[in-house]
Amino acid sequence: MSRQIAVIGLGLIGGSIAMGLKEFEDFKRVGVDVSQPTLRYALEQGIVDQVCEDPREALAQADLVFLCMHPRGIQEFLSEHRDHFRPGSLVTDVCGVKGAIVDAARTLPSSVSFLGGHPMAGTEFSGIQHALPNMFQGAHYILTPDEGTQPEHLALMERVARHLGCADVVCTTPEQHDAIIAYTSQMMHIIAVSVCDDPSLFAYQGFEGDSFRGCTRVAALDVPLWTQLFSLNAPALTQALETLEDNLRLYRQVIQSGDTRQLADKLAFSAARKRKMNQLEAERGATGRGA
Repeated sequence: MSRQIAVIGLGLIGGSIAMGLKEFEDFKRVGVDVSQPTLRYALEQGIVDQVCEDPREALAQADLVFLCMHPRGIQEFLSEHRDHFRPGSLVTDVCGVKGAIVDAARTLPSSVSFLGGHPMAGTEFSGIQHALPNMFQGAHYILTPDEGTQPEHLALMERVARHLGCADVVCTTPEQHDAIIAYTSQMMHIIAVSVCDDPSLFAYQGFEGDSFRGCTRVAALDVPLWTQLFSLNAPALTQALETLEDNLRLYRQVIQSGDTRQLADKLAFSAARKRKMNQLEAERGATGRGA
């Protein structure tokens, strides 16, 4: 008898998870979504093996549950369906914040295990039509186990990550995860939208170089999603932005001073750090991808 994976929320990431887990061991993939067109598309395209309109029905049968909604949606889902999960099942998520989600998962009964997760890949697009079976190829898969995490559940998620094509599994705390994401992802989105707030944006249109396009690629973001991500990770993101403001101010001051030697020294210092980062990335072979 096959086991079941329930993917709750068939958007970009949920759809990619489902596609990537095709033929994973003996699991059958069951997709759950509030959108009838999405469920129909997922079934017609073979993204899942079965669809289910009622999450309670899917949860009662699932051995492994992926929560792939927006952060607030996950929090509300955990609260609403805390008594509907199959005893002994493993519940995980793919959310870009961990502290708030792990806190929400504490409402689950002791018979259900929760293991926070974040496969570090994505794109600036949304919706199941943009899902990719190789979305997570070469990416880090972050997990946040605690003292109650069962070894067999951690081993299962490590096998999931390998099947998805992830380069590695990194175990850390929710707090450290949120600090990492604040710096490597959320701060980059703040930079992108801030650049697009400049009054010169449209006046200078047509003169953008690749550096401008690369910097602002993620600015056309999913507003409800990123509002939640920024808000739920406010302490870590605020700290990252304060450091960024300090660094920008130092560059502005040295440029204003006209001291080209000091400016060259600062640029050399920053460039050397980036080259070292490139070297470490090449040696380790794993990287965050997409958005």
